Amino acid sequence: MASGAIEAVRGHWPEYLIEAAGLALFMISAGAFGTLLEYPQSPVRGMLPDPLVRRALMGIAMGATAIGLIYSPWGRQSGAHFNPAVTLAFSRLGKVAPWDGVFYVIAQFVGGLAGLLAISAVLGNAFRRPPVEFVVTVPGSAGPLIAFLAEFAISCGLMLAVLYTSNRIRLMRYTGLFAGALLAGYITVEAPFSGTSMNPARTVASAAPSGVWDGVWIYFLAPLLGMLIAVDAYRLLTGRTGVICAKLNHITHRRCIFRNCGFKEHAIDVPRLVEGRSRSNTGAQAFD
Repeated sequence: MASGAIEAVRGHWPEYLIEAAGLALFMISAGAFGTLLEYPQSPVRGMLPDPLVRRALMGIAMGATAIGLIYSPWGRQSGAHFNPAVTLAFSRLGKVAPWDGVFYVIAQFVGGLAGLLAISAVLGNAFRRPPVEFVVTVPGSAGPLIAFLAEFAISCGLMLAVLYTSNRIRLMRYTGLFAGALLAGYITVEAPFSGTSMNPARTVASAAPSGVWDGVWIYFLAPLLGMLIAVDAYRLLTGRTGVICAKLNHITHRRCIFRNCGFKEHAIDVPRLVEGRSRSNTGAQAFD
């Protein structure tokens, strides 16, 4: 292993473990709620025959899970990416060092699979067999092209929302809420087209143990392209060439490992700044 990789692991291993644990918890939540809502013998499934209502409840559950992870102490330290496409988008913006990007992505894939296997061991065949079937994400009845376009659109929209809100002082504390709300809405409306992944590691976590790899290329290519296009769209719409930091939630005193963090550069106390009581105005105008 190269010396740079060794130094990255020694210095930033807590963040790597957090990224793995975060996606593991997300997959555990997806498996638990997916089984509760879709397993034919589940009492909740029997009370809710309308698939739209079940998708809405699944969306609320997963949106709340994402919000909880983003605002948790762990999420505030690692940046709460939990998604290779998010990490690579911030890498393109120059905020994630190369080795950090590599280990974030590896951790996300490993963590997602670990969480999926854990919930599978607990729930057994109720989780493993159709219709739950490891909560796989596969193209819907409209076909792979529509699934690709849907994944591209929702991934682009999510990343645009994250970039816009996390780079404005008045909105940055709500970035996690916007992201969670979007995820909830996407699952409710878009899931029939692609399963609403937006995350290659999330799709692989379900595909590996189930053996269902239908359209897997969609879930690698569409989220990455969508989020990278969002980076360019953000630059075009705002006229900015960069962003403050790669954290979805920087309202914290926990350390930040990302490159050229705007908060560290300007020595800004983020929690107090958001409440209008910053000890220093240096550089604040750059974040308006």
